[in-house]
Amino acid sequence: MCGCKKKFKAAVSVRSLFLGKQRSAGSADRQGKAVRMKIAVIGQSLFGQEVYKELRKDGHTIVGVFTIPDKDGKADPLATEAEKDGVPVFKSPRWRVKGKAIPEVVAQYKATGAELNVLPFCSQFIPMEVIDHPKHGSIIYHPSLLPRHRGASAINWTLIHGDKKGGFTVFWADDGLDTGPILLQRECDVEPNDTVNTIYKRFLFPEGVKGTVEAVRLIAEGKAPRITQPQEGATYECIQKKDNSKIDWNQSAEVLHNWIRGNDKVPGAWADIDGQKVTFYGSTLMDNGSAAKGQPLEIPGASKPGIITKAGLVLFGNDNKALLVKNLQFEDGKMIAAAQYYSSGSSTAVELTEEEKTFAEQMKAVWKSILSNVTKIEDSTDFFKSGAASMDVVRLVEEVKLQASSCQLQNEDVYMNTTFQEFIQLCIRKLRGEDNEEELVVDYVEKNINNMTIKMPHQLFINGEFVDADGGKTYKTINPTDGMAICDVSLAQISDVDKAVAAAKEAFEEGEWAKMNPRDRGRLIYQLADLMEEHQEELATIEAIDSGAVYTLALKTHVGMSIQTFRYFAGWCDKIQGSTIPINQARPNRNLTFTKKEPIGVCAIVIPWNYPLMMLAWKTAACLAAGNTVVLKPAQVTPLTALKFAELAARAGLPKGVINILPGSGALVGQRLSDHPDVRKLGFTGSTEIGKHIMKSCAVSNVKKVSLELGGKSPLIIFSDCDMDKAVRMGMSSVFFNKGENCIAAGRLFVEDTIHDQFVKRVVEEVKKMKIGDPLDRSTDHGPQNHKAHLDKLVEYCQNGIKEGATQVCGGKQVQRPGFFFEPTVFTDVEDHMFIAKEESFGPVMIISKFQSGEVDDVLRRANATEYGLASGVFTRDISKALYVSERLNAGTVFVNTYNKTDVASPFGGFKQSGFGKDLGQEALNEYLKTKAVTIEY
Repeated sequence: MCGCKKKFKAAVSVRSLFLGKQRSAGSADRQGKAVRMKIAVIGQSLFGQEVYKELRKDGHTIVGVFTIPDKDGKADPLATEAEKDGVPVFKSPRWRVKGKAIPEVVAQYKATGAELNVLPFCSQFIPMEVIDHPKHGSIIYHPSLLPRHRGASAINWTLIHGDKKGGFTVFWADDGLDTGPILLQRECDVEPNDTVNTIYKRFLFPEGVKGTVEAVRLIAEGKAPRITQPQEGATYECIQKKDNSKIDWNQSAEVLHNWIRGNDKVPGAWADIDGQKVTFYGSTLMDNGSAAKGQPLEIPGASKPGIITKAGLVLFGNDNKALLVKNLQFEDGKMIAAAQYYSSGSSTAVELTEEEKTFAEQMKAVWKSILSNVTKIEDSTDFFKSGAASMDVVRLVEEVKLQASSCQLQNEDVYMNTTFQEFIQLCIRKLRGEDNEEELVVDYVEKNINNMTIKMPHQLFINGEFVDADGGKTYKTINPTDGMAICDVSLAQISDVDKAVAAAKEAFEEGEWAKMNPRDRGRLIYQLADLMEEHQEELATIEAIDSGAVYTLALKTHVGMSIQTFRYFAGWCDKIQGSTIPINQARPNRNLTFTKKEPIGVCAIVIPWNYPLMMLAWKTAACLAAGNTVVLKPAQVTPLTALKFAELAARAGLPKGVINILPGSGALVGQRLSDHPDVRKLGFTGSTEIGKHIMKSCAVSNVKKVSLELGGKSPLIIFSDCDMDKAVRMGMSSVFFNKGENCIAAGRLFVEDTIHDQFVKRVVEEVKKMKIGDPLDRSTDHGPQNHKAHLDKLVEYCQNGIKEGATQVCGGKQVQRPGFFFEPTVFTDVEDHMFIAKEESFGPVMIISKFQSGEVDDVLRRANATEYGLASGVFTRDISKALYVSERLNAGTVFVNTYNKTDVASPFGGFKQSGFGKDLGQEALNEYLKTKAVTIEY
């Protein structure tokens, strides 16, 4: 029975296993009927706490909690939760003495009257008098697929043996060690680089809680099976401890990797290096270790020396294949990044110049002022062993800045260089410019597609690094062309949001970005645009497979306009300025009043899935040009171009923390960004419903500045005096551009009655010519819808139109082929009261209504009879009519004899419930700036 805390990145396919013949645990008269039971919870830990809470939610009575005694005056989480609820809690240090049950402890237990014992995680030996006492017996959670890996280190051994499947078992307790009949099992895939912590946090903990509670439900309903464990495949391994976790180097790289990850973090796999025990953490398999460049490290017993690289320590198995270890820990407890192995010791100490010796003496005085209890600061004086705390770290970092402004330390630098000698060596290297930034490490997913190899980052991007989500949580992003998974993507958690916001805040307040000349800032953004252009085919290909955008459109618009946007705003960086204002003078003195435009601070950006990269660019470019830092949440279904953008931003030289990318759910990540007190601005593009919720959260939290680009139902009015060829061509584009997944799409076309039938006939003829197919095919006109849920909504939307009496002229159905393809659709005879006349489809659905000749004001009334006001359009050869209509259309953008004509220099945004604030153009900068007025008297 094990509840290990460790590290993992796994689990995909999950299924419940009810194995063999089932024999009910309940009486026949209760078959199928749930019964609320009296339960004793025996165990400990957060896992036990969660099981306890869920059982209470299910209506069961917890008659007693039996857990471990308080440690250092602190109760176990299970005990704390139960005591809060007034449930009796018993904290016996043991249940048995010399193999015999303690009568007083057993009597305490029996007095509770429990009908079932639930042991979610228990480190104590429970006597059989207790196990067998309740009417329904006892059930135990075990984190392996029994009969495999019986014993206390089950998760460790699952990884050490390189099992492809992991999981847990809930079984009926007997007098053996994890040998009782199986009640329930659930399994998960184990990925090559999973560790104990990630599999536990991502699957074994959350699904284990659910599985344990489900097992109790089955018992309550009289449906719980008792399946005898097979003898075949049964294993039992010893408890993993430090003394038996030494690495045997005469094995393959995969076996070495499994041993290291199986012991990460407790007890830790170790080896002798340079005469001391060194423990290895953070192992991953490598594709090509032989190409690694760095300093060799002799390891006794290894088939060949390791290599200290910028990414970490490369190790080799006896098969000449390689693995990478990220962190090392020494016997004194100090942990370092493996890449810093040689730079962390005194063997590489630099010789100080006279000027540097003076600086060292100044720093020695600073240390003495902080460590007042230390008589003399020696090279060997350890900052923390001498009594320093976290606040002292902050003070030390600030003191260094005062003494040498060019020596920019982070708190982490102090933690990794704890002795005075290590600290001074670090400072001198920084002053000399020898502390080169670590090489960007990217764990790519590579695919050969579209006549190229695309390399896609798939982890969160926080503070200049690609990292796994907390708990190793991931999800699959789907290619809408075939409905198949592209790759696993890290799924950000609340703790990840907090880390990203903290990084952005530090970069804004303390980092290089905050001190940078605006012209230098512009230079970096230009460099980013240049890198995007170098990678435009790769970006367009990623956009096509992740969002379904037709490749040629992605190249021109999704990516092309994104590049233009960054270049446009890069030019604005050194042109953001205030003004002088004449005010009444304070005679006989005089006054000078001027305004300054200043960046807001940490800005959150939440973008939709229809133009993943372009929506990122529209908001992020203006935000960066204004001098802010960014935490961006891409749409959960289209994260890949945002993560590729993060890589390019890092390679362009944008400092750490300036850009942070968090794929994840809106309910979790978006909500936390809305609520976070350190976020000062939130820019959102998405639905009106979610926009309202965000606006409310931003107001309640800290009155954030907000800009919202929300839903639309844009009217397009086509008069009889239009250029018919152009009206048909642009009318088609107004609806079917980007598969209709276009915020300014013409949601309703008003066509003058004298040309209505001709217009419809021409449109239908053109629709039938459209080629639906693979977005990477250069001849494709119409690709798949973005995701399955959206496809289903389009089908339902069209069914609603038919039910209300509109005429579906063509389309309206899913295309019968793999993927999420939907036929371009045309509706006529649409009346104002109908659902499809009022609500946005956000898909390739043309809604056509007639209006009577000459009734200009009436069609304007109908066009404006919506709560949306994002865009609109008019087609006519009469310039007076065009100007009259454009003045009276209540929308943020009006197109005349064109449509979808947006430009980086022209402001974009809506009215009414289509939101407020502008993207693009000079006005967009105002969304990310604040104005300060300064008055001087002289």
